[in-house]
Amino acid sequence: MTEDVRNIVLGLIAAGISATLGWLARTYLWRRRLRRKQAFFGLPDHSDALLVVNRDPSAGEPAVHRFDVFALLELAALVKECGANFRMVTQDLVDQGFGERTEFCVGGPGSNRRMAAHMSAMLPGVRVNVDAQPGPERAAFRIGAERYLMEQGVTEYVLLARLTAGDRPDARPVFLFCGQRAITNQAATRYLARHHARLARKHGQGPFVLLLKVVNSQAYGPDVVELVGDVTRAATTPLPEGAEDPEPTTTPAAPRRRATRSRGRETTTTGQEPAADA
Repeated sequence: MTEDVRNIVLGLIAAGISATLGWLARTYLWRRRLRRKQAFFGLPDHSDALLVVNRDPSAGEPAVHRFDVFALLELAALVKECGANFRMVTQDLVDQGFGERTEFCVGGPGSNRRMAAHMSAMLPGVRVNVDAQPGPERAAFRIGAERYLMEQGVTEYVLLARLTAGDRPDARPVFLFCGQRAITNQAATRYLARHHARLARKHGQGPFVLLLKVVNSQAYGPDVVELVGDVTRAATTPLPEGAEDPEPTTTPAAPRRRATRSRGRETTTTGQEPAADA
């Protein structure tokens, strides 16, 4: 074997070893990210998840609002990426307790009884105005000492929560997407899909409640979202009995900061639909 042939063979062997090591490193990193994602969502391989959807209150018969359908599609993709399976049910057909399997619950308490039950049990510091009559207080949030009014199509709020059943190590989390309109539900699911890694780093596998503001949904849809703040303490602290509602706030006490970038601009928002569609 000549010197040139020997150098070519050694070069091919070195290239093969480098490619193999690179593939092994990428596979290891991909599997580690997947395991972290599965742990955050409580979705190990071949596990089951439950997608609970509300009904569109503006429809004459049981139906799901189109923005809630979009939200469910994004959640279904998340579940499949974790290697798990899902079952989709309406809010009046849920047949499981809390923590048995990972649950994604979409819709406000006015159109989703399952959401109302979760909020009553685990978010005693939150009140949502479910009055169907038009008015400035329609769909307003009260969280602790603050109140957040909806300006339809301009400024709307949604709660994104990850809750767990006490300290049970085998309990699966429940994710809540409680918005003032259906389009804000989609904005929250999109926010979770894009920022679950950052949320996992910050909160681990513990509970959290985030208040998001959807900006100018009539123009940008669900693509511009601001993180108002982490309201976990206020949301989980029971409101005092007989306490009167505070004055509406336009500048929340929690510091506001930009949270996401989508297609070159800041965060997520959704389009136009009746205010009662949450």
